[in-house]
Amino acid sequence: MTGRVLMVQGTASHVGKSVLVSALCRIFRQDGFRVAPFKAQNMSNNSYVTADGGEIGRAQAVQAQAAGVEARVEMNPVLLKPEADHTSQVVLMGRPLHSARARDYFALKTQLWESVSASLDTLRRDYDIVVIEGAGSPAEINLKATEIVNMRVARYANSPVLLCGDIDRGGVFASLVGTMELLEPEEREMVKGFLINKFRGDESLLTDGLTWLEQRMGIPVVGVVHHFRDIHIPEEDSVALDLPEPSRAGSVIDVAVIQIPHISNFDDFDPLRRQAGVSLRYVQSPDELGDPDMVIIPGSKTTIPDFMWMERQGLNRAILELHRRGKAVAGICGGYQMLGKKIYDPEGIESSQRETEGLGLLPITTVFAGHKETHRVTATVTANSGLLNGAQGSQVTGYEIHMGQTTGEEVNHPFRVLDRTDVSVNDASRYDGGMDAQGQVLGTYIHGLFHNAPLRMSILNELARRKGVSLPDASQELVLDQEYDKLADWVRGSLNMDLVYQMSGLSRDFEQLAVQG
Repeated sequence: MTGRVLMVQGTASHVGKSVLVSALCRIFRQDGFRVAPFKAQNMSNNSYVTADGGEIGRAQAVQAQAAGVEARVEMNPVLLKPEADHTSQVVLMGRPLHSARARDYFALKTQLWESVSASLDTLRRDYDIVVIEGAGSPAEINLKATEIVNMRVARYANSPVLLCGDIDRGGVFASLVGTMELLEPEEREMVKGFLINKFRGDESLLTDGLTWLEQRMGIPVVGVVHHFRDIHIPEEDSVALDLPEPSRAGSVIDVAVIQIPHISNFDDFDPLRRQAGVSLRYVQSPDELGDPDMVIIPGSKTTIPDFMWMERQGLNRAILELHRRGKAVAGICGGYQMLGKKIYDPEGIESSQRETEGLGLLPITTVFAGHKETHRVTATVTANSGLLNGAQGSQVTGYEIHMGQTTGEEVNHPFRVLDRTDVSVNDASRYDGGMDAQGQVLGTYIHGLFHNAPLRMSILNELARRKGVSLPDASQELVLDQEYDKLADWVRGSLNMDLVYQMSGLSRDFEQLAVQG
């Protein structure tokens, strides 16, 4: 039997579609259904590696985790990773296709649509329901003729659409009605319900507006989801980094992450954001950088252009001065490459800039080549000094996504690789990363490093020891699975789930049998 479908589209980007899809995936899972997420095309440098080494958007991996299933490339068949020079790397079915400018990308749409439709068909064969996420707005006039992610998907799957608006931005009624007015009649027919997201305050004050909306459009409001602060779900894109950070009273450790233009996998640092006693800041200038206890250079989709941006901003000089004064410096993936002596891109893999000097804090050199490394990684800590004092022997898990090959003489490798999915570990690839003799500078290709609690606490405790402070008790480790349950409860209580089930065509009788069983 072909699985059911339900689609969440939005009036704009960052209205909460990804989080709502995560919530619906967990709700359907709680109710006993086999559920999978799907997003035909995602544009993000925040990505994830599937078990077979494919690359998909991080948001779909989060949604799969909420659904309690293994992430797979069919959940996000097309991933666009913005690069320098106004191009994007096109990742198709988990593998790089090539880099393309916008005009060139349109010529690929027929090939991409074949993968999109086939992927959705596959998921519908394997699951009871597929919760589909749109992208941006379905009413972008300049994109509608060639789009493969919004109404074309809804019409292909004959999927009911929930149209979501963000009331926190203001103008939610205008954006919902305006979106509907810009849709074609057959597209408007696909919209079966409105959903208002991120509401603050007394919901009774919305009653007149909701009644007007339903009467004007003849479409029910499925629910009003209130804004939340105490549920921690990974963000999809870097728009979230521009939002003001909540104040962290009692913070004793200050960590600054360089917010480079093409930052990737910024959720690497979410555990630091949530850690008691730690203040995490994203910075773009020396003045913002200030005097942190540790500065982190994150992953980058375009390492050399982002490094040159840091140079123009004066951040490279500021980082070297912090290092001279004994402050800790860490680099993840592209940030690790920047810590070295030289970076070469002779074939123009990432940009038109062919080489640059690095910060020179580690004795390594990186050369970009056409092959992309995408693996899940299990490693163990070999070092036992500096930032990794007390961490020796602890196991870490994460994933690699990079195109550069990094080598160096007399490099102190802090990690020994035990396993890389879908490839054999040989002598040349058995070790990862680099650390200076003082243990003050640490670099690695492993994304997700700080999600490993023992390693994270070793680093933070070492920073606290150097500073002469103590971290508060952090015995209550956040369990992401529990956060999905909290999210599901929050959203379930805000929606008319009977109406949602009616729209999706799922039988609540199955749910009751599953609960009773």
